Amino acid sequence: MEIICDTTEFQLKEKSAVAIGKFDGLHRGHRQLISHILKQKEQGMSAVVFTFYPSASVFFGQASANELTTRDEKRKLFEEMGIDLLIEFPLNQNTAATSPEDFVKKILVEQMKAGYVAAGADLSFGYQGRGNKELLIQMSKEYGYQVQIIDKVYYKGREISSTYVREAVEKGDMLTAEELLGRYYGFEGRVREGNRLGRKLGMPTLNLYPVTEKLLPPKGVYFSRVLYENCIYPGITNIGEKPTVNESGIISVETYLYDFDKDMYGKEIVTELLQFKRSEKRFENVQELKFQMEKDIEEGRNYHNVRKL
Repeated sequence: MEIICDTTEFQLKEKSAVAIGKFDGLHRGHRQLISHILKQKEQGMSAVVFTFYPSASVFFGQASANELTTRDEKRKLFEEMGIDLLIEFPLNQNTAATSPEDFVKKILVEQMKAGYVAAGADLSFGYQGRGNKELLIQMSKEYGYQVQIIDKVYYKGREISSTYVREAVEKGDMLTAEELLGRYYGFEGRVREGNRLGRKLGMPTLNLYPVTEKLLPPKGVYFSRVLYENCIYPGITNIGEKPTVNESGIISVETYLYDFDKDMYGKEIVTELLQFKRSEKRFENVQELKFQMEKDIEEGRNYHNVRKL
């Protein structure tokens, strides 16, 4: 997958099928939209995703910078889906002032050679978000591209949206988050060295330190799994500050894998959260912590034996 970022000066050579959106979380609704542009590859068009970086809501201070999917995570997911080209269009004072009409004429038609555009019914673009699906359809008659407005996807009677996913993650409702995303909510990164307390207690862990822009669920213990080199390893994860043994306030994603003894320092892994177990707490001493960890691990084994992941 080719990526165009940090520039407004680009020119596509072939006709493209374009999906426009923020795509935070890349949930099932987003995937439904993207499936339509992927089908256009059969017509000889390249599948192109157009998104702003940073997003309009973050740029204008309307939302937290914490995201369901980081920039790197989005890139990997788009590539896995079969996208040919990702355009991360820089949003700044100048580009934000682009009129909706100029966005369509200059960027969508002239620079991107759009022959097909897929978007949600709530699409907005151009200065102050004044561009909408009606304008996109109206201008298609002049410039000859096809517009497909994609129906929303629902779960339990509610439209699937990034807001819906965010609410689930912030409550620690990982089962609902999984249903909305079509995959588990997780963290990717390089395993880093911790304080080695787990190893001293006979329960070594893999430590990730999430980037600041990643949305965190509530601090606590989760049944989980780790993906590494196309293999899945079941385990149990603590997200938090480890208050019993650590006063730094640094949040880590610390995972114990059952019957696992590989040296993983420096390896790239993905830790996925399956279900919330309990909140993080401070114990009186390390022995109390060890007892609780042993209990958590045993319950985790039982959970995974039943779920057979």
